[in-house]
Amino acid sequence: MSTIEVKVPDIGDFDEVAVIELLVKPGDSVRVEQSLVTVESDKASMEIPSTHAGVVKELKVKLGDKVKQGSVLLVLEAAAAAAGDAKPPVDQAKTAPAAAPVAGQASAPAPAAAAAPASSYSGGADLECDMLVLGAGPGGYSAAFRAADLGMKVVLVERYATLGGVCLNVGCIPSKALLHVAAVMDEVSHFEALGVSYGKPQLDLPKLKAHKGKVVGKLTGGLAAMAKMRKVTIVRGYGEFLDPHQVQVQETTGTGQEKTGKKQTVKFRNCIIAAGSQAVQLPFMPKDPRVVDSTGALELAGVPKRMLILGGGIIGLEMGTVYSTLGARLDVVEMLDGLMQGADRDLVKVWQKMNTPRFDNIMLKTRTVGAEATRDGIRVSFEGEQAPKEPQVYDLVLQAVGRSPNGKKIGAEKAGVAVTDRGFIPVDIQMRTNVPHIFAIGDIVGQPMLAHKAVHEAHVAAEVAAGEMTGDKALSSAAFNARVIPSVAYTDPEVAWVGLTEDQAKAEGIAIKKGHFPWNASGRAIANNRDEGFTKLLFDAATHRILGGGIVGTHAGDMIGEVALAIEMGADEIDIGKTIHPHPTLGESIGMAAEIAHGTCTDVPPARK
Repeated sequence: MSTIEVKVPDIGDFDEVAVIELLVKPGDSVRVEQSLVTVESDKASMEIPSTHAGVVKELKVKLGDKVKQGSVLLVLEAAAAAAGDAKPPVDQAKTAPAAAPVAGQASAPAPAAAAAPASSYSGGADLECDMLVLGAGPGGYSAAFRAADLGMKVVLVERYATLGGVCLNVGCIPSKALLHVAAVMDEVSHFEALGVSYGKPQLDLPKLKAHKGKVVGKLTGGLAAMAKMRKVTIVRGYGEFLDPHQVQVQETTGTGQEKTGKKQTVKFRNCIIAAGSQAVQLPFMPKDPRVVDSTGALELAGVPKRMLILGGGIIGLEMGTVYSTLGARLDVVEMLDGLMQGADRDLVKVWQKMNTPRFDNIMLKTRTVGAEATRDGIRVSFEGEQAPKEPQVYDLVLQAVGRSPNGKKIGAEKAGVAVTDRGFIPVDIQMRTNVPHIFAIGDIVGQPMLAHKAVHEAHVAAEVAAGEMTGDKALSSAAFNARVIPSVAYTDPEVAWVGLTEDQAKAEGIAIKKGHFPWNASGRAIANNRDEGFTKLLFDAATHRILGGGIVGTHAGDMIGEVALAIEMGADEIDIGKTIHPHPTLGESIGMAAEIAHGTCTDVPPARK
């Protein structure tokens, strides 16, 4: 039999991604489209499927290796039917279409997935609707509200006691409430050098937790009111498909997600799956209250003396910022060669210079290999280039190694919906699954796993379904065709980027012009005593149109939207530079970065000739 090298296919705009899981071993038989390895980028993971059938003869990668398009994953001894006539990957347009690639953005199409035959349910229904939305996170409630605004009768299924999903209840919003408190505490600590002294902060944890709860309550309460205004029916519980047109909901109660035993059946004409994702749990970590994910960390049970962050991505570093400011000493372990993967290294360098004092150890190219719960703490062992020789003991361990989609938890196969081995649901640019009247959005369809992406996908899905129901051609032709999606780390300083990164441009041989404006030339940044940051814009060297940009500094996340808009509009350095920005602001650094690229900026020394 012949041998075949299975290589990494086109994975979008990733430069390199790390292998975090090997799903096959030598001697295993694999089929076409079977997942071989799991790789991880910033915030999310994805699987790489096999392009051929056969028996694994040799693995060419190991855990922690970096791979990119064209990297050899393994050698297959081809199956007889495949030898000399390899079967190509299944055409996703005919089974489960992949999401449209996003230019200059860390995202990748979901791997192919085979659809199971749909089930048939003959029982009655308790409710009927035009649109059923499964999950009420930012994507889910946006889908429900948009569908209702377009005249559809909508049922929204949510397991939590309040709307908003993970993001509003135990994710984005409560973490930002705590990060704001931490940022003010850190800023005040520097004021003595400016001639203003304060006493040492007195921490009242119950009151701080109450503030966090008040922030969450205000937002979730507002969502409940808007659902009522739109006559959206809310059904609380876990939803699971019975067939392509019916979902059974197991009722939940209390502040958690306890099942009551009661069930309801909802019959629908259309459905939008917005079931999200959950934090990855490492199998070797002990079941102990001192080992938490981001949800557990937000409960603020106490302030540890020593804390370990597993994973050097955005979520872990944001929570580390909070706990550090409250008094914890930090260690972080990251399998790759740098923190906050996805952002350019010059942006991260500014962040790391300011934040290194928070950490006792930053362990790169290192992985956790074991942990045990002891009376004194969680005893953790490491392996890698920067691993300590002896196991370390921590009062709190935060698992922040990514999130996995919930596609395998909703009975999608009973509806005939294709789901990958890892739980992703492939969709086309209209967010449609392989079942024409069932759509999917948000984390469950792939990277990047970001709320602001989910909201825009939600509007597309709702508009397409409503347009087809009413015969509105404009609505039914809606599509998710965003050119870029911004990313933000809400640390201090904030790190934000969008579109093409400088690292990607170098790796792909894209000729660019760069406008780099240092904040030590910004009057507002200097006045704020926060001039450590910078703004940079990347332009196509030939067309001068903007391709990407990055900002590091206070309020970077508030400003990156202008760069995203410029990319969407196809602006060039003159368009941006000649747009009058108010002075003195941090935002004018965007205009000045464009002027630097064009050679017309008078706020920095003249360029060398």
